[in-house]
Amino acid sequence: MSHLFTPITIRGETIRNRLFVAPMCQYSANNKDGVPTDWHMVHLGTRAVGGAGLVMAEASAVSPEGRISPQDLGLWSDDQAAAFEPIVEFIDSQGATPSIQLAHAGRKASHTQPWNGGEVLRSDNGGWDIVGPSPIPFEEDWIIPSQLSLEDIENVVSDFALSAKRAVESGFRAIELHLAHGYLACEFMSPLSNTREDKYGGSLKNRCRFALEVTSSVRSVIPDGMPLMVRISATEYMDNGWSIDDSVELSGWLKEEGVDLIDCSSGGNAADQNLDAFPGYQVPFSSRIRREVDIRTGAVGLITDPSQAEQTLRNGDADVILLGRELLRNPYWPLKARDELDHNDDLWPDQYVRSRL
Repeated sequence: MSHLFTPITIRGETIRNRLFVAPMCQYSANNKDGVPTDWHMVHLGTRAVGGAGLVMAEASAVSPEGRISPQDLGLWSDDQAAAFEPIVEFIDSQGATPSIQLAHAGRKASHTQPWNGGEVLRSDNGGWDIVGPSPIPFEEDWIIPSQLSLEDIENVVSDFALSAKRAVESGFRAIELHLAHGYLACEFMSPLSNTREDKYGGSLKNRCRFALEVTSSVRSVIPDGMPLMVRISATEYMDNGWSIDDSVELSGWLKEEGVDLIDCSSGGNAADQNLDAFPGYQVPFSSRIRREVDIRTGAVGLITDPSQAEQTLRNGDADVILLGRELLRNPYWPLKARDELDHNDDLWPDQYVRSRL
């Protein structure tokens, strides 16, 4: 059997294969209240039917002000949690592990949907006041975020824990924390966006304090057997910014807090980052963190070919592969990959088998 389609057990969860659906924002929540809709049922359910091992719901905000757009999913209310339940049940019924990513957008919050330009939404035009570790905007013409007070930080940490509890109640069996792409936790970690002089700024450990507190609070309220993953930006591609060396250090601290897998992405915290994307460009980050920290990692980013995914695992560069846009283009990619690598059609739903050849 291929490595890609070998099951993996993380804590108490056995996942049928090592192909995970990366969280991908759909900006399609109902009535601007963060509640998932039929779109999410079909979007996520189709990837479960398509054979992925773990299906992750997109970045879901832990508070209204933590949304990227008014149409973002949220998990700060019981109504949202209840609306997730049938989606979770369907994912599970197809043999996949239902998962969710919890997030706070920080200074990158309050924008229109990407297909409507992704423009800044100000408080007098359907937006809201945004927050960050320091009053530094992502771009010069963006809103200047309000600096979070110590009490505000405590409240955000609590919001993550409450959302995690709701995720468990909804039936999700794995959680990922979004510490990447220039959103709130990532903003705290980078010296380019965090100039605080209190216990949340200055040294690397201080700048990572918020992320570690969020992680600790979530780990403390979810079952011991539930996998906890985090997505990080392994580097931000900026001089004097967050680096892969910092990520190695952070990953060790996250492991101590009970994190089971590091999902290794990159970039997103600087508008003028110098990112040169090519097939598998983030795999070296996964490989180094896995090797030096002795923790499971996920490789993500321009992995589009089954043999490429398989070789990444065989090389020991990652424990799982996360696919994003490739699964938007073809949600049944895993079915064909299983056939190509193992000449096996066991992932095909009975309803679809007659179309295999």
